[in-house]
Amino acid sequence: MIRSVPYTGSEKDSLYVALDRHRDVVLWKLDGLGDEALRRPATPSGTNLLGLVKHLATAEYDWFCTPFGRESEPFWFDTETEDMTVGPDESTADILAFYTRARVAADRAIHETDLDETGTAWDGRVVSMRWVLIHMVEETARHAGHADIVRELIDGTAGDHREISQE
Repeated sequence: MIRSVPYTGSEKDSLYVALDRHRDVVLWKLDGLGDEALRRPATPSGTNLLGLVKHLATAEYDWFCTPFGRESEPFWFDTETEDMTVGPDESTADILAFYTRARVAADRAIHETDLDETGTAWDGRVVSMRWVLIHMVEETARHAGHADIVRELIDGTAGDHREISQE
């Protein structure tokens, strides 16, 4: 089912649904592809579908958990140089599980934190939950667009949602 931002929802609910919709699109872009395709660099910089998911998982922890004193799991990679790359020892299942855990932790922080509550981000800036939600909607939508292009290059599948049969 295609999720839409509620037309009359609260600000927080609207931001959350917008974020969650783009999260689901990113995962949909991986559906049906084998490990080689998920890791295949599609750009000169090496962008690949699995690397985008790993990066977004890192961002979920760094923006939703760290600033608001929430628990984050330790990263097994250098977030400055390796968050968009996937090593041979990192399985698809491991990266997807990492993203799932990050989403669960972020959702908990979102639901338990007021929009106006502030925290200190990983880079020292004071940020509100409202700003973080807006930022992560932008970040996730941006990378969902990247994933759309990468997937289209792999097998021609494009779009921001599954086609729904009218049968």
